[in-house]
Amino acid sequence: EASKLENTVVVCASKDLPFAHSRFCVAEGLENVVSASDFRDGSFGRDFGVTIADGPMAGLLSRAVVVLDEQGVVKYTEQVPEIVQEPDYEAALKSI
Repeated sequence: EASKLENTVVVCASKDLPFAHSRFCVAEGLENVVSASDFRDGSFGRDFGVTIADGPMAGLLSRAVVVLDEQGVVKYTEQVPEIVQEPDYEAALKSI
């Protein structure tokens, strides 16, 4: 839904390689989504505090939603406690 809004850019970041991002977007029918791979240096995960620290998923990125306004001010954040849990996308959309 967010990718259809004016003045809105949806960025999906993960540790996946860029080709996997493209494949995912095609499979899910996602358009107008910018995919970003944190595979090489991990700076996104470090900067946003979403790198999983330990356990079998250590080094991957946790599921999180961050909404920024046009000036780059954070308007909404949510990081779910379990990787299998989905963020509250409705709450994120309401913050736009």
